[in-house]
Amino acid sequence: MAEWNAYYRNEDDEDEQEEGEQSGGDYKVTGRDSLVFLVDASKEMFIKGEDGQPSNFDMTMQAVRSVYASKIISSDRDLMALVFYGTEQSKNPRNSFEHVYVYHDLDEPGAKRVQDVDALRGGKGAQLAAETMGSGETSLGDALWCCSNLYSDIKLRLSHKRLMIFTCRDEPHGGDSVKDRQARTKAGDLKETGVVIDLMHLMKPGGFDVAPFFRDIISPPEDESDLGLQLKPCDKLEDLKKRVRAKEQKKRANARLILSLGEGINVAVGIYSTAVAARKPAAIRLYRETNEPVRSKTRTFHTQTGSLLLPSDIKKSQVYGKKQIVMEKDEVDAIKKFEDPGMFLIGFKPMERLKRHHHICPAVFLYPEEDEVKGSACLFSALLTKCSERNVFALCRCVSRRNYPPRFVALVPQKEEVDEGKVQISPPGFNVIYLPYADDVRTLDPPQCPRASQRQVDKMKEIVSKLRFKYRSDAFENPVIQQQYSNLEALALDMVAPEDIEDLIMPKVEQMNDRLGPLVQEFKDLVYPADYNPESKPAAKRKQADTGGGADKKPKVEVPEDELRVHVQNGTLVKLTVPVLKEACKRFGVRTTGTKKQELIDALTAKLGE
Repeated sequence: MAEWNAYYRNEDDEDEQEEGEQSGGDYKVTGRDSLVFLVDASKEMFIKGEDGQPSNFDMTMQAVRSVYASKIISSDRDLMALVFYGTEQSKNPRNSFEHVYVYHDLDEPGAKRVQDVDALRGGKGAQLAAETMGSGETSLGDALWCCSNLYSDIKLRLSHKRLMIFTCRDEPHGGDSVKDRQARTKAGDLKETGVVIDLMHLMKPGGFDVAPFFRDIISPPEDESDLGLQLKPCDKLEDLKKRVRAKEQKKRANARLILSLGEGINVAVGIYSTAVAARKPAAIRLYRETNEPVRSKTRTFHTQTGSLLLPSDIKKSQVYGKKQIVMEKDEVDAIKKFEDPGMFLIGFKPMERLKRHHHICPAVFLYPEEDEVKGSACLFSALLTKCSERNVFALCRCVSRRNYPPRFVALVPQKEEVDEGKVQISPPGFNVIYLPYADDVRTLDPPQCPRASQRQVDKMKEIVSKLRFKYRSDAFENPVIQQQYSNLEALALDMVAPEDIEDLIMPKVEQMNDRLGPLVQEFKDLVYPADYNPESKPAAKRKQADTGGGADKKPKVEVPEDELRVHVQNGTLVKLTVPVLKEACKRFGVRTTGTKKQELIDALTAKLGE
């Protein structure tokens, strides 16, 4: 039974093996993500900005609410908590800490939590916060200690632990050296347990100076591309959401490999997807009596005896030269395996040798993994710098996972880019371009079409130049998916009606017409004849005369007996289609146990090979 349980793992046992498992080579990371929001509840946080700008507390609640809602959709099994410090009231496990209010324990996000955060937004939210928690003394050390207890009470395996501090006070203890020292000590303890501490500092009169206190509290940059602590505080909601999103989003590798630059020179790297297509989530089947998700179980039985088959009883076979070759599962895996996962440097080529038609699938991104092999970041950075200076790409052989066939890839260097707010736009690293094999490149005969005249081409160039705009992929959302999420949110939060979704991919016809003016009509006059009417329907085709049941004709599927016997002798019945094999079985009176192609082939072979 041990073998049975190891092979047929039910979906009920998925809770024990948490999602997030990534593997590449011998390196594996499992567990859930966790995020704790530690929010300052002092009176300074509730002061409204100039010109009707929301208070820092209101901006923080909107950012928290945005993360809660996105987590429910994208990663509903991750854990999140909301903790306030500097409060008058105290609420925490065992009430061990004063002036610390645990609003949400570390648990999965849900609709009820989103509603709780919504209640803290705006003027009414500030009044509710004052009545519920109030503002009192501040002890950041006690707050960090309380967050440490939240993590220690969790029995699940956590792969990423992050804590975000939201405050507008650069000296929360007012110069109290004892409390400062206690906070630094507790922050050090948290960082030793793997918790990453980030500071989301907000605007205040006189500016926010990070250096005196918080530089010892926050975690160092996770990697060289991480800009770490932003010296400029956030004064706008969009800036705050952008920084929070950059920190809380998952950066999990599709695979972690060893890049071999030569004998004994290895660099640990991770492969990341820079963009993933958004799709509607798959439907979940529910049990109609309890409304719980239905768990599927797969069992394999013997077709003749009906006995239950263990994995060791199942073999795979293939017919070669009229002989059925039976193979064990381990033998099939060995055939598929070329070499261990990894990336091996072959050489370097100038960038002009890389052509546009070499991009046959979406590229991925390569970045060093310092935790796996020490010194990887330094050597990777040196390789990236030299490839950029000499304008070359690295040609490598890549096996991304076990039993994957090898692919040749081009490592194209990419430099780091930051915007005006010193927020990273693109990280430094290599874009991995999968190169085609010879079979992937096809020669196509271009269709013979009338060629446009030079005047027509020039006129179309004018139209294109008028309609050109700066494209950003994140500015256009899938309206179908956004509408579905809006409907789900309205249903979960008991909203009267879902929010209206603007379809951003629909063309703005009026604005386009204003830009083009008479150019469209001029182009039509150049291309179409004078009497052309695009709205007129084409003339209906005349139906062919009835030839006596021509629609009922079926393609010929009969094969002569001599040809069938030749196929049997050569073991090439697999080249015939299923309808041909079925017709042959009927003609020779062969009875089969099923309708699969291999079953038909076996039955015909047994009949004609006698």
